[in-house]
Amino acid sequence: ERVSLRKLPPVPSEIVPEEIPLDILYEDGAILVVDKPAGMVVHPAAGNYSGTLVNALQYHCRNLSGIGGVLRPGIVHRLDKGTSGLKVVAKSDEAHRHLAEQFKRRQVSKRYNALVHSNLREDEGVVDAPVGRHPVERKKMSTASRRGKAALTRWKVLERFGAFTL
Repeated sequence: ERVSLRKLPPVPSEIVPEEIPLDILYEDGAILVVDKPAGMVVHPAAGNYSGTLVNALQYHCRNLSGIGGVLRPGIVHRLDKGTSGLKVVAKSDEAHRHLAEQFKRRQVSKRYNALVHSNLREDEGVVDAPVGRHPVERKKMSTASRRGKAALTRWKVLERFGAFTL
């Protein structure tokens, strides 16, 4: 048997770089860490082709890792539109591979503060359920997904405000 491989040239990105201010907390030759505000979409998709974090990153860096694909250059992990927080972005393919492996092996810990519209009964707990696309509302994530990924969340009440819990 003979197998031939041909390396295809990189596909040029159709993402338009946009001069959108970024709150960059750290940057070196391989990665950058940016504080993404709530309401900002991470990468272009239907209904959000501009004003995304990737549009801003393309303006700032001009050369991001291509492993995430043409529409997701440098993007290693998720952070939903409505969530603010730190995003680690790969500037090189090598950094992308290393970061993706660390996320896959759960060597990266993530902490969130959430204001919940409810007065939770318990002071702390654990949610151990797979998370994936909601079976009907595809833009949402859910534990009702048929093909979810393992997810473990440990939570603890920090403060109570009547009908709300932090």
